[in-house]
Amino acid sequence: MRVRDGWRLSVGTLTALPVAPPAEVTRGTARLAVLLAPVAVAPLALLVVAAGLLVRETAVPVLPAAVLAVGVLALGTRALHWDGLSDVADGLTASYDRERSLAVMKSGTSGPAGTVAVLVVVLLQVTALATLLGELRGAVLAAALVCLSRGALAVVCSSGVPPARTDGLGVGFTGSVPVAATAVLWLGLAAVASAVGAWAGLPWWRGALAAAVTLLALLWLVRRTTARFGGVTGDVMGAAVEVALATALLVCAG
Repeated sequence: MRVRDGWRLSVGTLTALPVAPPAEVTRGTARLAVLLAPVAVAPLALLVVAAGLLVRETAVPVLPAAVLAVGVLALGTRALHWDGLSDVADGLTASYDRERSLAVMKSGTSGPAGTVAVLVVVLLQVTALATLLGELRGAVLAAALVCLSRGALAVVCSSGVPPARTDGLGVGFTGSVPVAATAVLWLGLAAVASAVGAWAGLPWWRGALAAAVTLLALLWLVRRTTARFGGVTGDVMGAAVEVALATALLVCAG
């Protein structure tokens, strides 16, 4: 029952796919939902493979196909992660006062910093993805990186990382994942990225490097937001996912 509830919570929270609500939401359910996130997003990752097929089977150029893929991924998550990225950027630039920053993040509006952050990360994802969609195996690698990017949630939700506020979507997830479980998850994600990358024609170590660089970027983000906000929020979780995807795509595309 707990695994089923964790699966339903993960799919229902992280995607727009219709799924029955969990019977019960506990800390254990939240932990499972976070750890299952890379698998829960697999149906959306397949849409990236579909973009690769579109390029191979039609006259659609890789750049428009990459734009479509990023757009579909955003729609498939209700743009929840992009909203988080925008709010975090606005919060980090609004003030050095913790309460002021949190209030700006909660307002729901997008300021100049949030707009620029979303634009920059979108462009990084699109241009990096375009270099991979030219070959179907590259599209499969990109899909694997979409799944890897959801491992960002385990990093943000690791035990020892405090919540910035006592309310909000992220409170039930914060601190729910043991550090050992996060480490095991990322070792597995690195192994999968290496294997798929090698199959796609990259050096065997490129996938592992993508996972390592992405993990370092996530640790920096957690440290930065914890120092400024006193902890992490649901917005930080969303921002972490999009930063992770952009970083992993860039390393593999390079």
